[in-house]
Amino acid sequence: MNPQYLSRLPDSGFDRVDALLDPVDTDLADAFPGDRQQPQPIHTVYVSGADAGPDTPRVWGEQAVELLDRHTNALSEIGTTGALPDVRAMLERRPIMDLRIDFEDGYGWRSDDVEDAAALEAGRTLRLLSSDPSGPRSLGIRAKGLAPHERRRGIRTLELVLEGAGGVPDGFVFTVPKLRAAQQVTAVVALCEELERAYGLPDRSLLFELQIESPQAVLGPDGTVTVAKAIHLADGRCTGLHYGTYDYSAACGIASRFQSLEHPVADHAKSVMLVAAAQTGVWVCDGSTQVIPQGSDEEVHAALARHYRLVTRSLERGYYQGWDMHPGHLITRWLATFDFYRGALPAAATRVQAYLDRQGGGVMDEPATAQALATVILRGLACGAFDEDSVRTQAPGCTVDTLRDLLTRAVVPGS
Repeated sequence: MNPQYLSRLPDSGFDRVDALLDPVDTDLADAFPGDRQQPQPIHTVYVSGADAGPDTPRVWGEQAVELLDRHTNALSEIGTTGALPDVRAMLERRPIMDLRIDFEDGYGWRSDDVEDAAALEAGRTLRLLSSDPSGPRSLGIRAKGLAPHERRRGIRTLELVLEGAGGVPDGFVFTVPKLRAAQQVTAVVALCEELERAYGLPDRSLLFELQIESPQAVLGPDGTVTVAKAIHLADGRCTGLHYGTYDYSAACGIASRFQSLEHPVADHAKSVMLVAAAQTGVWVCDGSTQVIPQGSDEEVHAALARHYRLVTRSLERGYYQGWDMHPGHLITRWLATFDFYRGALPAAATRVQAYLDRQGGGVMDEPATAQALATVILRGLACGAFDEDSVRTQAPGCTVDTLRDLLTRAVVPGS
């Protein structure tokens, strides 16, 4: 402030404005704490509770490598940055970042005894995978939903998974399918509290995701955005929003032939999800495709190219995670992801370096843009698309610490 200028506004005027805005500031800080700092998985793999086991990541990785080796030429034509050898190495090292054992649509209805046994076994599987250095960083289950006919079965399955795991495995989250009303989230929070109390678990150790498969989850009967309300009723326990491609499309009356991740109703739902979750720390995850790389060589190549295109499309639209339903999807998930971040690195690194140096060149970036550019680089580092040396070759000042600093505060260049 200019010390020579004397304000005509008395202190009581400032105090009045502060008194009105202080509670607003507090509410905004609580509701929108900012993005989570830990890396977001590039995908979630769904495996039926009847099929999952401790060797699932290894088996999926082996099957993906076998498919990659059979179709290397076609995949080399699909990729844009020569990343296929690194994709193969990732499939051998850590093919799955996030695993969800499914007891809902992918499992179906079985006798209680059968599902009880499968739930206990799933808990033991998750416990083993959580302690495996090469296992998924995140893992959990999708139980049946909150509708009256399935509610108790879903709760019992979740309880038995925790029993089989001997508590809450590291990285554990459970998916709540078919959200239709924000008030359902209040019940899920209550369930978490009851389970923590019953099993002597640490407070707030149970976290959940919300699956957006119903139009009512996007637009409520009063015309408001259900999913936005749901996030803020979750008491900080909601970690992600997952889009359900086919249930949502069918509920909107889309003919099965045209149901896909790129249909306009899908784009609308996911845009609403992205805005509702912005700056809350809740991740948004795109849905799945039912087209898998099987059949003739021509059919396999078409499926691989399609999945690569869909993953790239999602990344371009800000959906950095998606569902994978087949080992072959792992190949094009990793390939498209590596290509996306490697393609983004030169411009992002140059612009961040220019921002830090106060040299705008043809683009004068604002702090928010610098933060977005830093986020892209950090996401690429986290998934293994490139390493820090590659970043610093193009932008010497872009250390990991500097990039993280850009995310946590509005940096003033040269300050």
